[in-house]
Amino acid sequence: MSAPAWRPKPKRAYKPRSSAVTSAMMAQVRSKHNKAEVALRRALWSRGFRYRLHVRGVFGRPDMVFPKHRVALFVDGDYWHGRALKEGGEQQLRQVIRGSRFEWWRDKLATNIERDEKVTTALLEQGWQVIRLWESDVKNDLQKAVESVTRRLCSAECTSCTT
Repeated sequence: MSAPAWRPKPKRAYKPRSSAVTSAMMAQVRSKHNKAEVALRRALWSRGFRYRLHVRGVFGRPDMVFPKHRVALFVDGDYWHGRALKEGGEQQLRQVIRGSRFEWWRDKLATNIERDEKVTTALLEQGWQVIRLWESDVKNDLQKAVESVTRRLCSAECTSCTT
């Protein structure tokens, strides 16, 4: 099985590293205000869309909330939200996770996927529209992501205007 198109080719061969190095690398991973999220925010703001960031009162704390449109937007990181597992199953996940604790990571990412599904379901039940984008898709084609969000926001606005 070939590597998924969204995943960049590894720059080096896999080599186990010390836990201190891994810990330092993981500490640098941003959960908020990552490059993809900031680029998307700027593009949407320039198109006139106004939003709130990481609103505590909205279940699941979406990356962006458009109160006027009642839309919650998440920019999900490919790794932490289990894109490989979700789209390609365990076989594709094995290409992403090259360490010795595959089962632990598989279970952790499966739990993250379940949590994302619960958040989406809860928001839909509360009357929100939910948009989920993959971080790599936003980075690879920002214009396409902006157009996708714009279409959804405009359709949300139209439905709220007609009721």
